[in-house]
Amino acid sequence: MIKCRLASIGLLVLLLNLTGFTVTAQPQQSWVRINLLGYKPGSPKIAVWCSKENNTITSFSIIDVTSGKPVFTGKAGKAYGGYGPFTQTGRLNFTNFTKPGRYFIKAGEATSPEFTIGADVYKGAADFCLSYMRQQRSGFNPFLKDSCHTHDGYTLYGPMPDSTHIDASGGWHDASDYLQYLTTSANATWHLLAAARDFPNAFGDGHLANGLPGKNNQSDVLDEARWGLNWLLKMHPRKDWLFNQIADDRDHHGMRLPKEDSFYGRGFERPVYFCTATPQGFGKYKNRSTGLASTAGKFASAFALGAELFNDTLLQSRALSAWTLGVEKPGVCQTAPGRSPYFYEEDNWTDDMELAGAALAHLNRANKKYLGAAKTYAKGETITPWLGADTARHYQWYPFINIGHYELAKLSTGTERATLINFYKQGIERVWQKARQNAFYRGIPFIWCSNNLTTSFAIQCYWYRQLSGDTSYSELEQACFDWLLGCNPWGSSMVYGLPAGGDTPADPHSAFTHIGHYPINGGLVDGPVYGSIYKSLIGITLNEPDEYADFQSDLVVYHDDYGDYSTNEPTMDGTASLIYLLAAKEMGKSQQTPVTYDHGAITRGSTAKKQLALVFTGDEYADGAAYIARFLQQEKIKASFFFTGRFYRKAANKQIIGQLRKQGNYLGPHSDQHLVYCDWNQRDSLLVTQKQFAHDLADNYTAMAAYSINKKEALYFLPPYEWYNDTIAAWTKQAGLQLINYTPGTYSNADYTTPDMKNYRSSAAILDSIINYEQRSATGLNGFVLLIHIGSHPARTDKFYYQLPALINYLRQRSYTLTTVRDLLR
Repeated sequence: MIKCRLASIGLLVLLLNLTGFTVTAQPQQSWVRINLLGYKPGSPKIAVWCSKENNTITSFSIIDVTSGKPVFTGKAGKAYGGYGPFTQTGRLNFTNFTKPGRYFIKAGEATSPEFTIGADVYKGAADFCLSYMRQQRSGFNPFLKDSCHTHDGYTLYGPMPDSTHIDASGGWHDASDYLQYLTTSANATWHLLAAARDFPNAFGDGHLANGLPGKNNQSDVLDEARWGLNWLLKMHPRKDWLFNQIADDRDHHGMRLPKEDSFYGRGFERPVYFCTATPQGFGKYKNRSTGLASTAGKFASAFALGAELFNDTLLQSRALSAWTLGVEKPGVCQTAPGRSPYFYEEDNWTDDMELAGAALAHLNRANKKYLGAAKTYAKGETITPWLGADTARHYQWYPFINIGHYELAKLSTGTERATLINFYKQGIERVWQKARQNAFYRGIPFIWCSNNLTTSFAIQCYWYRQLSGDTSYSELEQACFDWLLGCNPWGSSMVYGLPAGGDTPADPHSAFTHIGHYPINGGLVDGPVYGSIYKSLIGITLNEPDEYADFQSDLVVYHDDYGDYSTNEPTMDGTASLIYLLAAKEMGKSQQTPVTYDHGAITRGSTAKKQLALVFTGDEYADGAAYIARFLQQEKIKASFFFTGRFYRKAANKQIIGQLRKQGNYLGPHSDQHLVYCDWNQRDSLLVTQKQFAHDLADNYTAMAAYSINKKEALYFLPPYEWYNDTIAAWTKQAGLQLINYTPGTYSNADYTTPDMKNYRSSAAILDSIINYEQRSATGLNGFVLLIHIGSHPARTDKFYYQLPALINYLRQRSYTLTTVRDLLR
C-alpha cells in the first residue's frame, strides 16, 4: 500500500523524466510534526521539529495558508538531541499565537502539513468515533445491516453442565477479531456513560437505538452505552452468576467479516466462559485468575452509572449483586487463553472495586458503607503501577489508570480529597520525569496498545487539572493528545479517518478494510511498540512496502499495514476511551488562560490578559464606603464588594449598598457573622460544622435578598478573614457556589492593621508592595484579585483607600483593565 502523497511525488518525477529533465531526488532530512486535527486558541500549541542531521534551528515561522505570509515568528527553544530515528529534535512553542485560521509551520528547510487553529476545531470528533463502536456491534450490526453471532453461546466452567446454552448475543467485538471480553466491554461502557454525563453537548442524535440512521430523542453516545449495558446484563443474568468472555483464540484462524462462526464444535454457538476465580485456559496455556473482584467491580461501576443516567432499577440491582460478589471473592479474573499464550493479564483489582464503591456511593448517598469501602480500596492502588515504568505485561494494569480516584475525589473533602488528587499527581510526575527528556514529551512505554495507555494517561492529566486547578502538566497532557493525532515520529494520526484528508491509517489490521474495503471511521489503532517487541511477535509479515521506513528505529516501530496486528489493529476499548478524551477536548475550557486555585478556592484569574479585579470586603467598618463609591463612579470603574450579613443589615449602610449596586458593581457574600472557619495554625482543623457553615451562609444570602441579590447573580463567595481550607471549599461547591480569595504576593490585604500590631503596614508600604510585585513578576498583576477593606478600625488613621487615585493612575499607565470578579474569573 503506497499512500497518495508518495504516489504524487512519483508521478511528478516520472513526468519530468519524460520531458527530458533528469531529476535527482534529495532525501528529506528534517520534518515538522503537528497535531493534524488542529489546536484550540487557548490550548498549549507545540510542534516538534526533527532531523536526521546533527544540526539545530533557532527560530520558526507560522505561515498563513491564504496569504502565504508569515504571521508569527517564535524561538525554537533548546535542542533535545536524538529520539528514535532522529539525530536532533526540538519543540516549537506557539501557544501565544491564538488567531483562528489555517496555517503551516516553516522551520529551517522543513515545513509542516497545514493545520487549523479554531475554537471548534475538535467539534464532532467524539461523535465521529462512535461510528467505530457501532461497526463493532455483535448481534445485529447496523453497519452491515445484518446479524452475526446470534447463537451465542454454550457455557464453560460454570455451575451448570458444560455446553449449556445461554443467551449472550450482543455487545461489541473486542478488536479486529470477534472475541468479546467483559474486561474491555465494561470499561468501554463506563467511558461512554461518563462521556454522556460529563459532556452531553458533544454528541448528537443521528441514530436509533439499533444503530441505524434516525432520531430517537436520545444522544447517540447513550444509545451506544445502552447497547453495552444490555450485553453486560446478559453476562450477569443472576445475582450469583458472572461470565467473563465469549469465544477464545480459535477465532484467530483467519480474517473474515463478522458472521456466524462454526468452528467451535457446537454449530454456530461460541463458548461463554464463567467466572470461577481459578485459572482457566482452553489448551496448554492458563491464566492466573485468583478471584472475581476485577470483573465484578467493572460490572458494578458500569451498572451503577447506567442506573443513574437511565433511572433503571434492574441496573441498580445488578450493580449491588456484582458488588457483593467482588467483596466476597477479592482478586483478579483474567481472560482465558486458548492455543496461543496471549491473554489479558490483569493483575490489579482494588481500583475496580474503588470505582464501583464510589459509583454506588453516589447512587446510594444515604448508605455510607460504599463510600467507606471505596476509601479502603483506594489505599490498595494509590498509583497505577505502569506509570513511570518501561514495560508491563499485556493489559497487566487495567484500566490503564485508576478511574476510582477521580470519582471518589468528587465525593470527598479536605485531606481525603487532597490525598486522592496527590495520588494522580505522583503518577503523572513519574511519567513526566521520563517525558521531559525528549522533544515529544513521551513518557509512555511502547508496549502493546501504547495508544490506549496514552489516551488513558491524557485523561488522568485532564482529571488532575480539573480536580486541582493545577496546570503544571498541561503541556504533557496536550503532548499525549497531539501524539495520537500526528505529532509523533511518523507524522500520522492514529485514528482512522481523523482528520478527514489527513495522514491517518489506511491499511489497518481489520477485515472490514482488508476484505470488505469498508472504512473503519473513528477506530483508534493499537499504536507503536518497542522494536524488541515487534521482532518477537508471532505471525507478523508486512504485505506492502513500508511508507514509514525512514521513521522506524530500534527504539520503536509503527506500520500502517494489515499484516502488523501489533501496531495497527483498532481496538474497541481504546476507541471508547478516546471518545471521552475527544469530548473533553471539544467541550473543555481554555488551558492557556486558567484560573489559579489554592485549597479549592480560585485565587487568580487568567495571567494572559492585563486585567485585574479590585475587591472590597466589609463587616464591622464602612468608613471608606462613600469615598470609594464616589471615586469608582468618577473613574468609571466597576469593582466587587463582599459583605457580611451584618454589614448588609446595618441601616447606616443601606444607602451606600444601594448606590454601589446601582453603579453596576458586583456584590457578593462574606458569611453572615464573620465566623472563623478553621484553626489559624492547624488549617485542616475545622471550628464549624457543615450545618453551621450552611446556616450562616444562607443567612448572608437572606440579608442580600433585601437588595434583590440572589444566588444565581452572586455565585462567588469570599470567606471571612480570607481563611478557609479544602473542606470549606468543598462545602461551598456543594452549595452551588465557588469559593474565591485574594491573590497573594502584595500587602493590600494588610490595610486593616493598626500601629500597635506587629504586622502593621503603612499605606505607602502597601502601595509600594503592589508596584514592586507588578514590576518584578513576569506576569505582573495579570488576573489579580486585589483585596482592600472598605473600612478599618479608628486606630488606623492612615487609610489605604485614599491611595486609590495613585494606584489606579499607575495601573492605567501600565495598561491594565479593571473589571469585576465575574468577568475576571469566568
